[in-house]
Amino acid sequence: MAEIIEITDFLDPRLDIYARCSEGQLLNRHEPEKGIFIAESPMVIQLALDAGCEPISFLAEKRRLVGDTKAVLDRCENTPVFTAEFDILTQLTGFKLTRGMLCAMRRPAPRNAGEICAGARRIAILENVVNPTNIGAIFRSAAALYIDAVILTPACSDPLYRRAVRVSMGTVFQVPWAYMEDEYAWPHPAMEWLSSMGFKTAAMALGDQSRSIEDPEVMSQEKLAIVLGTEGDGLAPETVAECDYTLRIPMAHGVDSLNVAAASAVAFWQLAAPHDFGFGGKITGGRRKNEDL
Repeated sequence: MAEIIEITDFLDPRLDIYARCSEGQLLNRHEPEKGIFIAESPMVIQLALDAGCEPISFLAEKRRLVGDTKAVLDRCENTPVFTAEFDILTQLTGFKLTRGMLCAMRRPAPRNAGEICAGARRIAILENVVNPTNIGAIFRSAAALYIDAVILTPACSDPLYRRAVRVSMGTVFQVPWAYMEDEYAWPHPAMEWLSSMGFKTAAMALGDQSRSIEDPEVMSQEKLAIVLGTEGDGLAPETVAECDYTLRIPMAHGVDSLNVAAASAVAFWQLAAPHDFGFGGKITGGRRKNEDL
């Protein structure tokens, strides 16, 4: 049975990770092997546990130590569980614990782009996407819409920030991801590496040379890397110039762009859903044929 500890001292150092440590301190860039992240809600914590993440402790609302929460705790019998009433937890953390449960976990060992892209058919590249909410939403779309891996430039927000994990609904533990560093640094030598792996690169950007995401040639590519840029400014001009394709989403009412998270969902649906390449790019699952677009 899990060790249940009622909170009586807000200054208990074991509570620092929930109450007093910033996201940067939890990340611990100087010693990443000691990094920590916070997962929120029983469902998300279950997915993190399924992915092999190691729990340090739990923070749970007292009245919710049943049902889904108990199922999580039953998997982690030797992990301490700090508990209190809802109002006390709100005072401690500074926000309302709407999902009833937090778990501090050790960060998994980082992976590299080569490892996660081996055998991949569709990948997403995120260039300097700094908003954790957008990162989480992109991962949720990636998981739902057939993206095999996500690779991020170092300036991107951390996929394991608490808000990114929460918005992703735990899909950051299901879709393989890595930062583009060292021999996979963006844009070079990553562009050359992608080409050597057989990937065509598709920049999501506006421009005179932009093709529709419904373009049959692009959709029929065996391997495609969909490149998405930061909020507001979008992709760097140099990135757009070096990609094999520049793609746009057809829009109405004079709207010229979407939020990057919304754009990712549309692009992934159009470009990453299952294709039967042996029949002229026909898309399975009741979707339209290319020749009807």
